[in-house]
Amino acid sequence: MPLIDSIAQADAGIASWPAALILLAVVAALVAALALWLGLAIGRRSGRLEAERSGRDAEAAAREDAVRRSRAVLTGQIGEQLAPYLPGFPCDPADARFIGKPIDFVAFPGASAGAPVEALFIEVKTGDSRLSAAERALKEAVVAGRVRWVEYRPPVGSRAPSPAAAANTRPGPGGGPSAPAVPAKVHRRPRA
Repeated sequence: MPLIDSIAQADAGIASWPAALILLAVVAALVAALALWLGLAIGRRSGRLEAERSGRDAEAAAREDAVRRSRAVLTGQIGEQLAPYLPGFPCDPADARFIGKPIDFVAFPGASAGAPVEALFIEVKTGDSRLSAAERALKEAVVAGRVRWVEYRPPVGSRAPSPAAAANTRPGPGGGPSAPAVPAKVHRRPRA
């Protein structure tokens, strides 16, 4: 009967195949899930480390850029103050007056000798710096001849304003009347 016993054992083995396949599929799914979870954990950690590294690099680059810009600004400010004493400055340092904004200097060549012959607007630039919008606008106004002389005389003491000046009042800080406006003498440069 060994043949019947081997057929019986074969029948019993065939019946356990679906259970074995299901068990194998479950184990494979668990292994795949564990591998996926492990891959995500490693990827997350790697991404975090990379972000920290790039953040440190970006911070270092930003600090370096800030230091470079600060040096450029300081160099420019020192250059502005020393410019009248450097070779090639367009007038005698005694004739130049530092203003700073919107233009660095206003100079009056000949003023130190008592006879100014012209007025110069001087902007000092170092390195690759360019004119700001306000500096460009001032340059365009000067080049276009939109320059004028104004003599302003503020009201002083108890001097009573003239009737014409009393009628021409400026609004005060709250919108109410203020001190009378004193007309300024305006001298325009003739246009060529």
